[in-house]
Amino acid sequence: MDIHTKPQRRTDSLLNPDRRTLLKCSAWAGAGVLWALSGGIPRAFALDESGQVSDPKALASTFHFVQLSDSHIGFNKEANPEPVKTLQVAIDKVIALPRQPSLILHTGDITHLSKVEEFDTAAQLLKGLPSTVHYVPGEHDTLDEGGGQLYLQRYGKGTKGNGWYSFDDHGVHFIALVNVFNFQAGREANLGADQLAWLADDLKAVSTSTPVVVFTHIPLWTIYQPWGWGTEDGDQAIAMLRKYGSVTVLNGHIHQVIQKVEGNITFHTARGTAYPQPAPGAAPSPGPMTVAADQLRNYLGLTQVNATQGDHPLALIDSTLV
Repeated sequence: MDIHTKPQRRTDSLLNPDRRTLLKCSAWAGAGVLWALSGGIPRAFALDESGQVSDPKALASTFHFVQLSDSHIGFNKEANPEPVKTLQVAIDKVIALPRQPSLILHTGDITHLSKVEEFDTAAQLLKGLPSTVHYVPGEHDTLDEGGGQLYLQRYGKGTKGNGWYSFDDHGVHFIALVNVFNFQAGREANLGADQLAWLADDLKAVSTSTPVVVFTHIPLWTIYQPWGWGTEDGDQAIAMLRKYGSVTVLNGHIHQVIQKVEGNITFHTARGTAYPQPAPGAAPSPGPMTVAADQLRNYLGLTQVNATQGDHPLALIDSTLV
């Protein structure tokens, strides 16, 4: 489990984060804290060494779901030569949850090289999950000669543009945004005018009291610009979400946990199930980070999200694969 330092409201240092500020929001190890957001105010609940919540009211939820990310099926380098095995461990942890999640979000990089056999292997594994899985692509899912067509053929039915869509479940409005097409390493991602126009139209029918969950691959907020860890027009999407009472923005891509709160919006990045990446600025460039084999699963994991009936706070719990 992870310890999150107390999230801060927006400041100049969060608009232009340096490494020290980011590391204050990072989580790598510890006993654990569950953050519940109610009315824009975060409340912390302690977790004991077994991952149990000290206050049972924190998990008195009527609806919960799981986020998986960055499976990178097909990767075979030293950082993790067997990502199939670690994805299966994550799936087994979901199956073993005391209560079946209502749904599962996969926030991209299902595959490593967008090969047919990689998509096939991932599909075979993920069908073992106990709930419906909703997907967005990562940049590694768009490397085929068709520029992402293999992903869209499998997961794009009924979506708009390059795979964006929305749906409602248990009173929560889910929005899947895509920011990996035309990806360029070292440059921030882009949503594009068409997707932003669709988002504005989609939100017209959503009450401001409705909890909103946005999930995408690359962070909507700029975490570390030199590495392209952000979305250059993400602020336009964020501006549309500010009027909603409870907004949770989930992403993958950076393979580590960093959380920030701005008003009623919680931004939360997830670990992958394949390999870790260095903390922002802690290496010359991002990429697979090799750790001791017996420590690898400490850096991999999944996220549970709980929605409580009433004022709809969302509680985020990160678990490692150990």
